[in-house]
Amino acid sequence: MSLPVLTAPVAVEEDPLDLMDEIDSLKKEKDATILAHFYVDGEIQDIADFTGDSLKLARDATRVTTSTIVFAGVHFMGESAKIMNPKKRVLIPDMLAGCSLADSCPPEQLAAFQEQLRAQGRDFQTVAYINTSAAVKSLCDWIVTSGNAREIIDRVPKDKEILFVPDQHLGRYLVEITGRKMILWPGSCMVHEIFSIQDLIRAKKKNPGCIVIAHPECPQNILEITDVIGGTEKMRQYVMALKEPTTFLVATEAAMIHPLTKAAPQHTYIPVPGIMTSSGETCACNRCPHMARNTLQKVRDCLRDGRPEIEWKDYFQQARAVLDKSLL
Repeated sequence: MSLPVLTAPVAVEEDPLDLMDEIDSLKKEKDATILAHFYVDGEIQDIADFTGDSLKLARDATRVTTSTIVFAGVHFMGESAKIMNPKKRVLIPDMLAGCSLADSCPPEQLAAFQEQLRAQGRDFQTVAYINTSAAVKSLCDWIVTSGNAREIIDRVPKDKEILFVPDQHLGRYLVEITGRKMILWPGSCMVHEIFSIQDLIRAKKKNPGCIVIAHPECPQNILEITDVIGGTEKMRQYVMALKEPTTFLVATEAAMIHPLTKAAPQHTYIPVPGIMTSSGETCACNRCPHMARNTLQKVRDCLRDGRPEIEWKDYFQQARAVLDKSLL
């Protein structure tokens, strides 16, 4: 007698329009507001109440009037929303949606390095990119996004050294534009590391008159041949300001093309290819696997079920003080 073969259940495909209708109903029923980062899929951005970059969404979270926030993004963004709204319920579609940058700077390693610097007599302030865990934020003096980094760096007293964590590429860019010397933590974003300089040069030759826009998290060799360097909101504002149809080569997470197209549909947007580290082949792999964990089904499920939920931690209070003075 043969035993039955057990197979994994096949995921049921649901109609996106039906899911959007269900999400709209659940938002009212559950008294919820949806925030979505520019890097999640366009269909999620389309049903969100607020969309934007990290800085805008951190500020938007403080203006939410409903009792529940659903944050379609990654884990540290949900933490920030909870920190700024301790009395609200904050849900995220997938608790495993992390961040390679945040992972590159564990809080215990940062604390140990800070102690090492202090033991050497170094007088410094720690400036952290917002792509960090709440535990890391609680160890810092300032939090920056790509949208307000220069402004915050200018607020660090001139007689203090700066320890910048975790993104070495953004830190190097800030050294260039501010003239401030910094101790750079050796972290980087897995998405922005993969862009192919050869393919970018080739794409520029194939598209005469094009404009290259790149996120400052990109490596220096990409930024050196970029026309416009800026965070996602700066990119959006820039393309909106140009009325003449233009071809843009976009060096950031590929989902960013959705809000760019909505904001300025007269232009053509071409994602800069990346390179797979396993084989060296060019690919359209400039998608963040963590952001991609957000789906309409998971947004619906977390609204319906009330989980996963970001729970308040003791160190959130210290992180709140740093976020308040840095972002608001």
